[in-house]
Amino acid sequence: MQPTVYPTLAEHVFPADRSLVRHALLAIAGSLLLWASAKLQVPFYPVPMTMQTLVVLLIGVAYGGRLGAATIALYLAEGALGLPVFAGTPEKGMGLAYMVGPTGGYLAGYVAAAAACGALARMGWDRRVATTILAMLVGNGLIYVFGLAWLGAVVGWDKPVLAWGLTPFVLGDLVKLALAAAILPMVWKLLNRQGSPRA
Repeated sequence: MQPTVYPTLAEHVFPADRSLVRHALLAIAGSLLLWASAKLQVPFYPVPMTMQTLVVLLIGVAYGGRLGAATIALYLAEGALGLPVFAGTPEKGMGLAYMVGPTGGYLAGYVAAAAACGALARMGWDRRVATTILAMLVGNGLIYVFGLAWLGAVVGWDKPVLAWGLTPFVLGDLVKLALAAAILPMVWKLLNRQGSPRA
């Protein structure tokens, strides 16, 4: 018995258009949204919070694994070419020099997180609060695994890697997770009530 494959939000909204042009436009729009989210800082404790990880996970869920990962890859390519798309650029460096710095692992983790969240959305995990929370936890976990592994390799494991790269951000990520868990199932309910055509 074949498992049910659910359409993504993007496919639900554009059910008849699977063209390369649509994919390209969605990827460009997603990369611009990531750029904006990296620059927007929300006052928070213990450190200011950007909305970038939330946008990464939402792109994965809304676009699906392949297009979501490709969108993140486009964003990383823009940064590699020297565009000031990352948080802290241009002040903390630009291009590949920034990407191989201490935060480079988190950027790589974005690709894995978007792919994983997109795959889980295909299983319908973005339609209920509990499974949305689980999907966001998987995505956040992947970002931290990649980010901390790279951070430890760059600065040395004798340094307080968790204190630098994990604990200051956990509370903010939980808030973003709660936002996603509130938003995604609600969006699906609204779309289904409107009787939008399915992919």
